[in-house]
Order: sequence, then structure tokens, then C-alpha cells
Amino acid sequence: MAATDTIFALSSGQPPSAIGIIRISGPKAASALRLLSGTLPDERRASLAKLTDPDSGELLDTALILWFPGPNSASGEDLAEIHCHGGRAVIRVLENALGNIEGLRQAEPGEFTRRAFTHGRMDLAEAEGLSDLLFAETELQRRSAIQAAGGALSRKVEEWQTGILRLSAMVEAELDFSDEDDVAPAQLDALQSAAQDLAEEMANMLARPRAEKLREGVRVVLGGPPNSGKSTLLNALVEREAAIVSPIAGTTRDVIEVPIAIGGIPFLFIDTAGVRDDGAEEIERIGIDRARQQFELADLILWLGPEGEGPMSSNLVEIASRQDHPEYQPKSSDVLSVSPLAGTGMDALVRMLVERAKDIVPRGDEISVNKRQADHLALAQRSLDAILDFEDFLIIAEQLRMARGALDALTGRASTEDMLDSLFGKFCIGK
Repeated sequence: MAATDTIFALSSGQPPSAIGIIRISGPKAASALRLLSGTLPDERRASLAKLTDPDSGELLDTALILWFPGPNSASGEDLAEIHCHGGRAVIRVLENALGNIEGLRQAEPGEFTRRAFTHGRMDLAEAEGLSDLLFAETELQRRSAIQAAGGALSRKVEEWQTGILRLSAMVEAELDFSDEDDVAPAQLDALQSAAQDLAEEMANMLARPRAEKLREGVRVVLGGPPNSGKSTLLNALVEREAAIVSPIAGTTRDVIEVPIAIGGIPFLFIDTAGVRDDGAEEIERIGIDRARQQFELADLILWLGPEGEGPMSSNLVEIASRQDHPEYQPKSSDVLSVSPLAGTGMDALVRMLVERAKDIVPRGDEISVNKRQADHLALAQRSLDAILDFEDFLIIAEQLRMARGALDALTGRASTEDMLDSLFGKFCIGK
């Protein structure tokens, strides 16, 4: 699809609703609005208009219309909005009328936001933040995403870019004019020290939890032998019957994943097959193998089996479960003991999970980066760190150029079409 096409789509929630908002963006947005309403309102002022079919003259709806000439619009190009009644039939007939206008077509998913990016209304980091904001379900997700969408990371990157450009100017002065008396030669120690300061700032950000963890949730895997109370504990934690509970060994044969938010933090609780070495038939053995794979991916492992027999992991938390069961086996005095059925110890377990999760997910009031951003930021950091190893200004200039290029890629100033397609394809049609 050509970027010069004029596109339209419903940008509000799916009908029926009180109000439906249809956006039109592109060079023919003004003419399309005139064809429907017979007028073009004053820019950035809502006007009441009767919308009629351009072909038949039939009245379609009475709506508010708005006109935003580019480049000062959400998409960076001419943009119109129709705020109509939100019934399905109204939306459908207006979309049909727009689709019959020559040069207009239905927008692809994320195409409005992609055009905003293309026209410089937002950079890639802000677009990724907007994507996270659209999918945010918890307050922590919302706070983190709105920072990114509002340009917090982009402003920090711009600050780093300014610092690197200043260092590059010092190096270029040394290379080009060091033989002229009126230009002071760059001081290598000062340059290396400034580069190291920038690298340390980037390293501090890279050390923070990744932004993806807010979207994916803290992975809490329940592990133990058959009949150790994993499924019962899972059901108690998520407060519903998510897993089948049975005294028959091997009841849980596959991985059961249940997402839930606790204390505003997203969790993904994972029930696994009971781990045992003997007596398992073929299908149960597959479940046990999958359980062991989940242990490797876990942020936290709640081990309900015999103390000291869980997988070797720094993320393992011993739990003495089934406190009210006749076969209850206590563990060390500092191990949390719970009874999911009676509720004993469950509040303490939830508090522990929330406290541990705070070290795993980003804080809502600080900037965090996703994996793509972290990869580019790490390249910039390594390039700046490498300056300490060189005294040749030509090599230092190249390291600074690589750092600038990595930061440009982070914000999308140097991006591939495939990566952009992957990002914007996740958006809804009218965004």
C-alpha cells in the first residue's frame, strides 16, 4: 500500500457505543470531508454537520466533524475526524460511503501510527510505548507505557546523542585543525572521561529490569513431585478453579498458565506436571520434561517438594504446602508454611511474591528499555567503553560514530522495513 494513499478507519472502540470516531488521513482527507458534509470546518474546531451519501444524497447521520491540516496533526498529514453515533449500522454506512470515494481505502493495522512515525510526529521508542499503552491492563503497565509514549526514553537518548556529538566535535577539531594555533587540541583524558560517564549512564539503564517483563508478567512456576499440592496452591493464588485437583498421581500432564495481576503487578502462574523419576508413563514423561523446561524460564520457582530436592536455581523458593494435610512434611523454620484450603499463610505468600516481583519488573516511575532497545543501547555503550583503549583519534571518531548510529537505530532514525512492519502490525486498525 502506498504511503501517499488517503486512509480511513474507526479509531474508537468497536460498536455499539455512544460515539464512534472515524479518522481520515492523507492528501484527500479534506475533499472526502467536503463530499460527506458539504463543508470544511475551521481547523481544530468541532462543527455540527449533516453527513450525506455523495452518490445518492441520502442522509447518513448528524455528527461533529473536525479538520486538522498537516503537518500539525496526529499523523503528520492532513487529517479529518468524524464523531458520529456509535451504532453498528451508522459506522458501516459511513465506512461504505468513504470506501466509495475515489482514492480512499481502509487503513491497515497500525497505519495511522506508522504515518505519524514516518512524518516525524513520534519516534520508534514512543511508538513502542504507545503499543504497550494500548495493551496495558495494570496500573504499573500503564505508568511505564505512558512514560515511553510520552518520550521519556527518547529525551534521554537525545541527551546522550548531544553529548556524543559534542565529543565528536572535539575529535574532529583535533583531526582537522590541530596544526592551527587558534584551535585548542582535544584533551584525550577529558574526552575519555566524558565518554566513560556516558557509558556508565547507559550501563545503569541496561541493568534495570526489561520493559517486556511488565507485558509478559513475572513467571512463577509451581514445582514438586506428584500430589505435592501444586494445583491446589495455583487455584488458591488465582482464586478460581484453573487446574484440576485430584489425588491421582500424574493428573497434571501439561503446563497450565494463568495470568493475573496482584498488587498492580502482572504475574503468570504456571502449574507443571509432578516431577518424579520412576513410575511415569510416556505422556506423563513428556509433561515432566516440559516442567523442567519451565524451571529454566522461571523468574520464581515455588518448590513444594522435599526440601533441598528442587532444581538448582537462585530463583527457587521453598514452600511447605498442605499444612493441614495428614502427610504434611514441615521444612526449615524459615520456610513459609501454607494451607491453600484453609488459607493459612496465603497472605504472607502473596506479600512475598509481590516483594520479590518488585525486583523483577521495572518501576513505573523510571525509564526501562525493551530487548530491541537494549541491544542498540548496549552497542552504544560498548563503543563508548572502547574509547578508553585507544589514543588514535581516527579510531575514537569511528567508535563515536558507531555509538551515534546505535542510538539512531534505537529511536528509529535508522530502521528496516521488516522491523517496522512487525511493530505497527500489532496495532489495531484505527491506530
